[in-house]
Amino acid sequence: MASHTLHQLQNEEMQQQIIKETFQLVSKRDDNVCNFLEGGSLIGGADYKLIYRHYATLYFVFCVDSSESELGILDLIQVFVETLDKCFENVCELDLIFHVDKVHYILNELVMGGMVLETNMTEIITRIDDQNKLEKQEAGLAAAPARAVSAVKNMNLPQQIKDIKLPDLPAAIKDLKF
Repeated sequence: MASHTLHQLQNEEMQQQIIKETFQLVSKRDDNVCNFLEGGSLIGGADYKLIYRHYATLYFVFCVDSSESELGILDLIQVFVETLDKCFENVCELDLIFHVDKVHYILNELVMGGMVLETNMTEIITRIDDQNKLEKQEAGLAAAPARAVSAVKNMNLPQQIKDIKLPDLPAAIKDLKF
């Protein structure tokens, strides 16, 4: 899966052209044909393969070098989609758009630097849950100053100062013996 670095090396305009070409190649295919095809001209032609799965309105496309196992990558896509589905409860386009950082985190649990790291969905979900716990703890720490300010505001300090019972100072001074 050396293509992971291919995408990182392209400038944004070229990336958009690659995405457009890939979508044109994949979206025009019938659902009853195989889920892999030779890469487009922008991504190296016969040196690369596009392996994809189509779920409802979502296409998941992996670009891999020609030596990769098509069925292995299809399984990897299946694990990725099932993991997304568990994390987002029926994943949809909006989940991918508004939680792109979480999607990248999930993908990085499966694949990093072109190498498949993990395909056991239970293990991946455990790591994601651990990451979510850390994020909640960090959010709690980050929110602590704001909660402290809010607590002080809610204390109604001006009224509490008025409510403090001080001794009558003239009487207290009179009772002092010099």
